[in-house]
Amino acid sequence: MKRRCDFYSDTDPAALEVFLDLQRRMPPEKKLAMVFSSIRLLSGLGEAAIRRDYPTASDREIFLRQAARRLDRETMIRVYDWDPDAHG
Repeated sequence: MKRRCDFYSDTDPAALEVFLDLQRRMPPEKKLAMVFSSIRLLSGLGEAAIRRDYPTASDREIFLRQAARRLDRETMIRVYDWDPDAHG
């Protein structure tokens, strides 16, 4: 049995069909470009939030804080010699 996904439950069915049709027709390279664009956008938003919260942070600290959002503490210490808990 096919599971129903309700991510689009608030979307008009006709509009959803147009959207899905556009997705199906999109060439793989364009889909991949959109994924990379989304990654850049989210990374930029994350960086902006860190800069807002730590306005005096260096570029290196911004990088480390972004990495710490994705990596566990032990990995941050082993790879970057930086303890996120010590720089809270």
